[in-house]
Amino acid sequence: MNCCGQWSFVIAMVAVNFAFAITNALYKMILNEGMSGLIILIYRHSISVICLTPIAFFRERKSRPKLTPSIMCQLFFNALIGLVLTQYFFLLGLQYTSPTFTCAFLNIVPAITLVLALPFGLEKVNIGNKPGKAKVVGTLVCISGAMVLTLYKGRTLVGSSNSSDNNTSVVATKKKDRWGIGPIFPMAGAVCFSSWFLLQSRIGKVYPCKYSSTALMSLFSAFQSTILGLITEREFTKWILKDELEVTTVIIAGIVASGLCYVGMSWCVEHKGPVFTSAFSPLVQIFVAMFDFSILHGKIYLGSVIGSILIVIGLYILLWGRNSEAQEMKQPQEGEEKDCNVRSQV
Repeated sequence: MNCCGQWSFVIAMVAVNFAFAITNALYKMILNEGMSGLIILIYRHSISVICLTPIAFFRERKSRPKLTPSIMCQLFFNALIGLVLTQYFFLLGLQYTSPTFTCAFLNIVPAITLVLALPFGLEKVNIGNKPGKAKVVGTLVCISGAMVLTLYKGRTLVGSSNSSDNNTSVVATKKKDRWGIGPIFPMAGAVCFSSWFLLQSRIGKVYPCKYSSTALMSLFSAFQSTILGLITEREFTKWILKDELEVTTVIIAGIVASGLCYVGMSWCVEHKGPVFTSAFSPLVQIFVAMFDFSILHGKIYLGSVIGSILIVIGLYILLWGRNSEAQEMKQPQEGEEKDCNVRSQV
């Protein structure tokens, strides 16, 4: 694949994580207004189905393979793990903590994906060569950056104290008891998200239709979320979208986050593998910090800067190792093809 083709995957994943960051920021705003996380998921996945179904019908009607019970079962559980549980756990994390804190747990997704992929043979790490060492070192550096972002605050670099800090401290005091259980939910969401990458790599081989598979997963997840919502949210008023912000959020989340973003991730998983795709998850943390400062007028702390730099460095090392390993695997194949051509000429 040429250089432009290689960079297309990088650009796609940066755009996907940028969209996820915007969605998380909007989520926090409507969750603070009292909207239920499950209701958000129901609207989000329903809109995704409406958006993707006509695209899937016209673009993939000639290339779509037959849906077997096995494929339907895989899509059902992939929707449950990757769309419903992952997003619900992260929504609980947003509700109990903050967007920056919750998104910090996305930084460990590449490491979890790499660890989970090794036993199934979806990823190989040869510590004896440079690419293998780079993948391990890059993963560890990403985790280190995540730990710095989460545990070390440091002094204020940009932003000044104002009266809003008092309001923030009051809110923090009210939620102090929730922060004890808050990290449990995004951690569980990170594990589910990592598992989704592995499951999607398998589905991409047996059902390589990105739009159709994402539409079906959205359909299953809408059904699953509705069942959970009917059990847990029995007040009819919670199912009604109250203002423009809630309507705008679920539309953006449905069309962009659940629709186009999952199509893009499925495309990257199919061509580049689960570890490469998940390696871009830490970018959400950086984008959220940017939104927090520029839009919400928050502060930038030393720990955020150091952690973000470590994440970028670790991500670059991991991608370099992944790309170098792929090139090394191509060289023997190219050599064999040349030998075959020479023999055929003789």
